[in-house]
Amino acid sequence: MSLQVEKLEKNMAKLTIEVPAKELDKAIEKAYQKQKGQISMPGFRKGKVPRPMIEKMYGKEIFYEEAANDLIPQAYEEALEDCTEEIVSSPKIEVSRIEAGEPFVFTAVVALKPAVKLGKYKGVKIAKIENTVTEEEVTEAINKEREANARNIAVEDRPVKDGDMTVIDFEGFVDDVAFEGGKGEDYALTIGSGTFIPGFEEQLIGAKIGEETEVNVTFPEQYQAEELAGKAAVFRCTVKEIKEKALPELDDEFAGEVSEFDTLAEYKADVLDKLTKEREKSNKEAKEEAVIDAIIADSEMDIPDAMTETQQRQMVEEFAQRIQMQGLNLEQYYQFTGGSYEQLIEQVRPQADKRIRSRLVLEAVVTAEKITANEEEYEEEIAKMAEAYRMEADKVKEMLGEQGKKQVMEDVAIKKAVDFVIENAKEK
Repeated sequence: MSLQVEKLEKNMAKLTIEVPAKELDKAIEKAYQKQKGQISMPGFRKGKVPRPMIEKMYGKEIFYEEAANDLIPQAYEEALEDCTEEIVSSPKIEVSRIEAGEPFVFTAVVALKPAVKLGKYKGVKIAKIENTVTEEEVTEAINKEREANARNIAVEDRPVKDGDMTVIDFEGFVDDVAFEGGKGEDYALTIGSGTFIPGFEEQLIGAKIGEETEVNVTFPEQYQAEELAGKAAVFRCTVKEIKEKALPELDDEFAGEVSEFDTLAEYKADVLDKLTKEREKSNKEAKEEAVIDAIIADSEMDIPDAMTETQQRQMVEEFAQRIQMQGLNLEQYYQFTGGSYEQLIEQVRPQADKRIRSRLVLEAVVTAEKITANEEEYEEEIAKMAEAYRMEADKVKEMLGEQGKKQVMEDVAIKKAVDFVIENAKEK
């Protein structure tokens, strides 16, 4: 196998790969052996037609496509090993020459890793991020827990008020004529939820159980049922049940029910501690993003489209794997959302571009600061991976191989670069 590399514009290159004639001849013979059982010819049993007879009848090119598909993957992999350029995209393959007895030649157009002109990365200024959790935020978190533990109590001695959970019967009329889809029985409606047409729920406030109440509304101009759009309607409603939400008292008993603590003071302190840790984590991520965005903005790089397209496909594949863990495939996702592969691939393009630029500037920081990963750090990463995949560390190493180890070491160096630029950043 021989390789020629031709540099093209915008960080693209064309690899011309030549495979020896004897390898092509072997591949053609392999294709014949694979396909001969499917070929019939008068005077021969199926699967026993000689190759020269088949090529004479159908043309010698009959086995070329199968042979090319057999040769290209291995030849391309070997070319990558010989190539001194860093390729960062999937190849666009085109066969240049294929003929029995001659070398097989094909080309692969690929994107090359772009050079980065690194801007300012030390002392980057970003907006100050507040870490303090307020008393109001603690109260809000506790109130959410109270809401989650609330009881619904039936009410019979008062009319409907805002926030009540009701059960109603209703029927709608336009010009005194009942319309299709405007009737419901035993319908559960929370007042103030915005479930019904604007103005409907508010008019039920004050209604008593068992009494009919008229609700006057006007359907929106853009209503889904065109025959009702913009029309005035009257709903005759009867409230059948009223329930109100009863929040638990904010005391030691409540703290004991929703936490491992015996007192409200201990529970509040724990909520504050958890919120603080969450804030610190989210702020660290926000700070990291702000610093890297600033470095990207001050750096220069020419990202080839093929590199971005490869990243887009990878991100869609990652998304497919995530939803598959939830029992959903991409086709089902498209049906549920009304989307398509083309829409999804375009949707992730900005993220793909940012992911590429982030990695490139951080790699440039690694080079500029001579950041490296050591064996101890590598072992720590392997231990984390082994725990995550529930495998023995040695098995993880075996699966990774030397190339995988190199990638892990590079990723560790990138993490160290992230820590470096954050430590050296300044808040305005």
